[in-house]
Amino acid sequence: QVQLVEAGGGLVQAGGSLRLSCAASGRTFSTYVMGWFRQAPGKEREFVAAIDRSGRNTYYAASVKDRFTISRDNAKNTVYLQVNSLKPSDTAVYYCAAYLATYYSDPTSVGYWGQGTQVTVSS
Repeated sequence: QVQLVEAGGGLVQAGGSLRLSCAASGRTFSTYVMGWFRQAPGKEREFVAAIDRSGRNTYYAASVKDRFTISRDNAKNTVYLQVNSLKPSDTAVYYCAAYLATYYSDPTSVGYWGQGTQVTVSS
């Protein structure tokens, strides 16, 4: 069982940056592939980024590649999402995810979700 708690969301102007964090409970954090999804009002939850257990390999949705960076600190049981050059279309609730399967872009691969943190980008 893993409990995930996100932080760092907020209101930011277009072009701005935020750093989202997700703290995980338990001593098995390093055994999970971790990721971030987001869900905008009226839309399905979509994949944003994932990172493997070691932190050496990362995966991104095309829409955020080169703007967002996922990282993890296994000693702190925390995964991060640095979001830069934000656009109004990035407005969504961002969810931290711990995977049970490795189809990173598929929400059904996720075993545990955080409660979400709101990111709102104004134009």
